[in-house]
Amino acid sequence: MPPMSKENGSKKDLAGEISAISAQLGLQAAYNRLLRAEVAFKLRKPSLAIYDHAFHFIGGAQKYGLTLIAALRDRFDITILANKEVSHQDFLSWYNLDLAGCRVKVIKLPYFEERRAFHLDPALIPGEAENPFHIISKESGRYDIFVNNSMNEMVYPLSNISVLICHFPERRPRSYFYADRYSYLIYNSRYTALWVEKKWKILPHQHIYPPVDMEAADGGVPKRKAILSVARFEPEGTKRQLEMIEVFLRLNQKWPGLVKGWSFILAGGSGPDNPYLAKLEKIIRGHPGQNIELKVNLPVEELKLLYQQSTLFWHLCGLDHEDPSETEHFGMTTVEAMQNRLVPLVYDGGGLPEIVDHGMNGFRVSSKAELLKYTMTLLGDQALIERLGASAQKKAQIYTRAKFEARVRDFFDDVLKTYVSGRETRPFE
Repeated sequence: MPPMSKENGSKKDLAGEISAISAQLGLQAAYNRLLRAEVAFKLRKPSLAIYDHAFHFIGGAQKYGLTLIAALRDRFDITILANKEVSHQDFLSWYNLDLAGCRVKVIKLPYFEERRAFHLDPALIPGEAENPFHIISKESGRYDIFVNNSMNEMVYPLSNISVLICHFPERRPRSYFYADRYSYLIYNSRYTALWVEKKWKILPHQHIYPPVDMEAADGGVPKRKAILSVARFEPEGTKRQLEMIEVFLRLNQKWPGLVKGWSFILAGGSGPDNPYLAKLEKIIRGHPGQNIELKVNLPVEELKLLYQQSTLFWHLCGLDHEDPSETEHFGMTTVEAMQNRLVPLVYDGGGLPEIVDHGMNGFRVSSKAELLKYTMTLLGDQALIERLGASAQKKAQIYTRAKFEARVRDFFDDVLKTYVSGRETRPFE
């Protein structure tokens, strides 16, 4: 009988190890060991799944997660997990991201399907109810690496390596709280990291600013007298579009000469049957001739053109808030505006102070009166607009997509080396 080869011996040892793990720790642990062995023996590419319960509509957090996998598609076999129908064409239209080759798997959640819910808000689930996200937890065990991009701490990770991307810790620990079971926690801003420690008592691992790639290739589009706001039309009104409309109407009423020729454009994503959006539409119809426009669910190319053409940028998310989650956790659209030389006038809170340096590349405000004050200053001083716009564009280079992708690749390369080496990765070691 020929001697057993080293490889055959290793596989025999592995089979015995997996059998022992199954007996002691269960089938999922045994399956995880098998997955790791397949990658270690180079039998296949490592698999990575990324999940977000909001992939089916436009959002900055969703762009973050999808850009992350665009940076990793050559290293992993990637699956995008969603809870509502969404397509590669949607991602291309919304974010200019071609994710061909990445599978899209839609796993519908009966709890929300029965209620015909478009927004799958974990906060609305009663504490005594069965966790509807256990379906996603079970799915996570099929992959080498599971990335939870949804800020949804109700998903328990079963994969060998798990990554929670926290855009903000919106809910305090309660029933079905599993944020502390992930191998790694990535955060998008220092503001988010502060609240992860305060709310969850967790020290996050890795800071990766969001990717922003809205700068025009040639910059040849002339500016016009336009104030732009870009934010999702949240049904709760947390982005404060109503308050900004009120400021613009006040400008028109009290200083018509100063604001003559200027328009106010509000762009953003929205789901169907949005009562807040309907309210804004009604107010605008009630004030004809005020040069206020709504642009809903724009393709990315049309949004890019708006950025190129506009001059000032307003963002009041966080105004009059009581919950820290209602401020801007980072401010991707503010950076997009700055990349296009718009002067930002933004709420002084959340992650925005990390971006806008008051008086140097824009203004931070704490009230509608301050927004009015600094807007009037800018409308009367073209030289100031040009100086602050140029400074804003320079500051925005910190947050480019190229820098984001480099940091993502470095982080996941280190994670993969740890995985292949067989060193056990435990939550928050």
